[in-house]
Amino acid sequence: MPTSKVFSAAIIGLDAIPIEVEVDTSRGLPSFNIVGLPDKAVEESKDRINSAIKNSGLLNPKKENLRVVVNLAPADIKKQGPIYDLPIAVCYILNTKQAEFNHKDKVFAGELALDGSIRSINGALSIAMMAENSGFKELILPKQNSKEAAVIKNLKVIGINNIVELVNYLNGKIFIEPEKTTDFSELLKKEDYDLDISEVKGQETAKRALTIAAAGAHNVLLTGPPGGGKTMLAKALPSIMPKLTVEEALEITKIYSVANFLKSSENGNGYLINQRKFRNPHHTASTAALVGGGTNPKPGEISLAHRGVLFLDEFPEFNRDVIESLRQPLEEGKITVSRANHSTVYPAKFLLIASMNPCPCGNYQNSQKECICSPGTILRYQKKISGPILDRFDIKIDIPQENPRKLKDEPNYQESRKVRTEVEAAREKQIKRFKGLGLFANSEMSNKQVREFCKIDEPTQEFLDNYVSFKKLSHRAYFKILKLARTIADLDGKEKISLENLKEAVNYKNDGVLSI
Repeated sequence: MPTSKVFSAAIIGLDAIPIEVEVDTSRGLPSFNIVGLPDKAVEESKDRINSAIKNSGLLNPKKENLRVVVNLAPADIKKQGPIYDLPIAVCYILNTKQAEFNHKDKVFAGELALDGSIRSINGALSIAMMAENSGFKELILPKQNSKEAAVIKNLKVIGINNIVELVNYLNGKIFIEPEKTTDFSELLKKEDYDLDISEVKGQETAKRALTIAAAGAHNVLLTGPPGGGKTMLAKALPSIMPKLTVEEALEITKIYSVANFLKSSENGNGYLINQRKFRNPHHTASTAALVGGGTNPKPGEISLAHRGVLFLDEFPEFNRDVIESLRQPLEEGKITVSRANHSTVYPAKFLLIASMNPCPCGNYQNSQKECICSPGTILRYQKKISGPILDRFDIKIDIPQENPRKLKDEPNYQESRKVRTEVEAAREKQIKRFKGLGLFANSEMSNKQVREFCKIDEPTQEFLDNYVSFKKLSHRAYFKILKLARTIADLDGKEKISLENLKEAVNYKNDGVLSI
């Protein structure tokens, strides 16, 4: 029998590439061999395929005394996971004349159960994007993944429940309605945040700092005693950040799909992430859990927080290597995970919020409770965070414990919706400012761009020089102050950075209780 061919896909990092699945059958001792650098899961697919075909009432390779050879090309790319079950089965069915169809415009992907039903897969959105970009017209995959793939326009997405249904569809015996394309505009308008910033009582300075952080995508370090509201402030941050664009929503959804987190995503729609994510890993998390990795690399917490918030509570309690691994993603907005045979790059443009107590007992410089830690103990605790990591925080503020009596009379801060309107207006100015430069926020500026877009007059420059000299700040800290001042000016609706804007910016760079 002549060789048959269909198309499938391989997931490399977050993207998919086309894979040709070839099947050749001949009479002889029954056998089923797969070549083309398959992993263990792909090797095991031959048993799933045999059982699925037999239990679906189709021609069984063993019963027909067929020698089956499957080739997955290109052969130099490692094929992983059960995604090839369906395309291999379809190619066998095509080769044995049990179905006739035009294979050139179709992509197949799916895992088979022993009874012939089709199970969901990871990375359906990446496969759909590849199919559209490569000129394919139709994507056939598990019914559970069809809504996820249907966010891509100009692609016919067919969701299948089992092999029998698929064969009847390919032979034209039944019609299956293509999945309707998702309406982005309505989906991205939905609001469902865990916490509104107006629910946080007191801490007006911290709320202002978070507003600035949201407007310019600035990293924040919150320091203060337990019970001051650090965690509540961090959880309220996503509610005041700009709404996701369609491109950002697709980017985040692709990450969650590849990581197999999309089915249990909090947004409830199960196929498109429509709000910025808040990730809060425990301080016992490993480096691989935070930045990504593993034998078959998967995105870590920093990539799952892409375009959202990464909250590291009890910051000094994280392993030192874990904290230091944040350097590259904080500077470059991506992380490279290297293995012996390949390197994978994952996006990691997140807004980092870290919180910590000023000392092990948490009461250093607390006016309401006495600290029981010695100066040496406090110093060792604070030195768990290296200078280079501290330098990467644009905003460092103290969160004191508020007097409960004072909180009763405290006026409510603006609702998140109103604050977000101000933040979006400031971010819009930044997008216009950086048009054509590939930047979206002030924090992403290079030193050269800071000199171009953050010009200040002579008295303001003199104040900044004196402050940097007095505090003995680093070169990086100098430019971060200017970026912060630029964001404050944007929030205040000013074209130029004023002395008042700069003074507010340096106020958020105060080390406070982190200096002993």
